[in-house]
Amino acid sequence: MKAKDIPNIISIIRILLVAPVILMLYQGHYITALLLFFVAGISDALDGYLAKRYGWTSQLGSMLDPLADKLLLVCSYGMLAWLEHIPMWVVVTIISRDVIILVGSFGYYLLFGRYEMAPSWISKLNTFAQIVMVLFVVASLGVIEVDPVFVTILVYFVFLTTVLSGLDYTLTWGVKAWRNRFQRY
Repeated sequence: MKAKDIPNIISIIRILLVAPVILMLYQGHYITALLLFFVAGISDALDGYLAKRYGWTSQLGSMLDPLADKLLLVCSYGMLAWLEHIPMWVVVTIISRDVIILVGSFGYYLLFGRYEMAPSWISKLNTFAQIVMVLFVVASLGVIEVDPVFVTILVYFVFLTTVLSGLDYTLTWGVKAWRNRFQRY
């Protein structure tokens, strides 16, 4: 193992944390689930910091990091909705956005080849809001008292940022595809 592999190893550990987080949520062990989710969140910040600070970036890391984030968030949201702690429609919105981005990026790749996708500020805000919402919803299940109005506001804020970031990706990459179509021929 080399030092430059540390961010990828952290991302793999984050992927491995998904199952215990979901199991703890399912079993109602909310404090443990919250702690594991928090550790996963801190590890996400740590691997990003190390990759940027020391230049320990890789193509594998560019795939593992967002995969770990998506798995943790989508699985957590799915379980919380299944347990009826959050509305299913917000989960459907999140998953729909991710599927649209995935299909769009695959289509872009097929048409134009390799690309570098960097998250926009609205996408970063959306991811942050999704993380905060999971933390507050799980915390409200037995760790601290959280005003249900605050959780409702978070639900709608996550919905709004999810839709806006999906539109942002669609417009940004749609314009790039439109411009690139002239360069191919």
